[in-house]
Amino acid sequence: MSNIKFGTGGWRAVIGDGFTKANVQLLTAALARKLRDEGGGDRGFLVGYDRRFLSREAAHWAAEVMAGAGIACMVVEREAPTPLLMFSVRYYDLPYGMAVTASHNPALYNGIKVFVRGGRDADQEVTGSIEKYIAALEGEEIPTVPYEEGLRTGQIQIIDPMNQYIDAIIRAVNMDAIRSRGLKVVLDPMYGVSKTALQTILITARCDVDVIHERRDALFGGRLPAPNSKTLIGLRSFVEENGCDIGIATDGDADRLGVIDDRGEFLHPNKILSLLYYYLLRYKGWHGAAVRNIATTHLLDAIAGEFGEICWEVPVGFKHISGKMLETGAVIGGESSGGLTVRGHIQGKDGIYAAALLVEMMATTGRRLSEIYQEIENRYGTFEMVERGYRFSQEEKMRINRTLMEDKLLPDFGLAVERVSYADGCKVYFQGGGWVVSRFSGTEPLLRVFCEMDSQAHAAQAAAVMEQFLGLEGRESE
Repeated sequence: MSNIKFGTGGWRAVIGDGFTKANVQLLTAALARKLRDEGGGDRGFLVGYDRRFLSREAAHWAAEVMAGAGIACMVVEREAPTPLLMFSVRYYDLPYGMAVTASHNPALYNGIKVFVRGGRDADQEVTGSIEKYIAALEGEEIPTVPYEEGLRTGQIQIIDPMNQYIDAIIRAVNMDAIRSRGLKVVLDPMYGVSKTALQTILITARCDVDVIHERRDALFGGRLPAPNSKTLIGLRSFVEENGCDIGIATDGDADRLGVIDDRGEFLHPNKILSLLYYYLLRYKGWHGAAVRNIATTHLLDAIAGEFGEICWEVPVGFKHISGKMLETGAVIGGESSGGLTVRGHIQGKDGIYAAALLVEMMATTGRRLSEIYQEIENRYGTFEMVERGYRFSQEEKMRINRTLMEDKLLPDFGLAVERVSYADGCKVYFQGGGWVVSRFSGTEPLLRVFCEMDSQAHAAQAAAVMEQFLGLEGRESE
């Protein structure tokens, strides 16, 4: 059995264990059969890849399967950001596409993200259907066309839509305002794929741009390719030592964003989301809701409320965010892990576009990031979050799930509980503000605990109560 199961961010598996040539071919064959059954086989397919070990090879394996199924396959034959591939599915009006990536996961993982028409993440209905096709194909011989032969016959076509993607972002931001400021920016692609696009955009806007950690390293410098306070120590040092206006980092496939501000402080993704939503409403005069997942700051709710808007809450998984944005016409959607999108761009996470918009915000307001966020805190108060991840055995997973989701037991937090939601994990909302959520990750074998309160101390205290209640003391993962 292949055991290919999609999580909140696509299918991911350990290289050489679950992530194998056979499984990549099987998944692609299932998608090819689904595409043909839906009458979209003549529309074609697109595949691209990031810098991970075996990503390029896996993209070729997928193209060979599509060609073997009689479906023309376009290959973005360069190390490509995931948002570029999502943009390309929309640009070429394709029914499906895929990226070979494990995003921010450790280097021993690889995986596949599937996109649907419009460049959106495949939702649970689509991925569930693919899994059924996979089960039906188990054991069948999968026809393929060798990659070079497919190129010769035209069944496989190499494309490079990078310029179209960059131009779309340049049209979407106020380049004239950025040109007038001469901002000093340092980029940290984290050995990933954002450098070409982001550096080109910022240099075109006359920014002074430095880049660190730009070479290809399939081990990501020995660090997790996820932009957080621990992994961006080098970026922080560069900002402080060189007096940069901003330090920008993207994760392994450039769909997530991390920022070091003008004071050398890590700007939590919750703050980035809040800054951009506030900027779009107050300074640009946009109107519309925000969408966040259950583990993302309620500061967005406070901002929305002042401007007469709504903030919608959805389960974890960006497909839920993009779907709700499409339904409501929301201005912005995002998650506390660093992914966000803005209305009018692709309907998926794009760390490159988000970074360009942050630079625009600094330029048009003439203010530093720290100053703008201080303005937000003065208006809405303080929202501070702690995040913890715990590894577990299968027995512990069953015990925790039974405690929280079946028996619905909760510890005594010493706070009045307003309500509890079990829509995605267990989320406790406290009266007067603040919340804590516990849920199993859909991309890594971790139990995640998020807590937001009016101070770091209060958030840490509530998270510790949940940790002790679940018997996870001393088990926090790096």
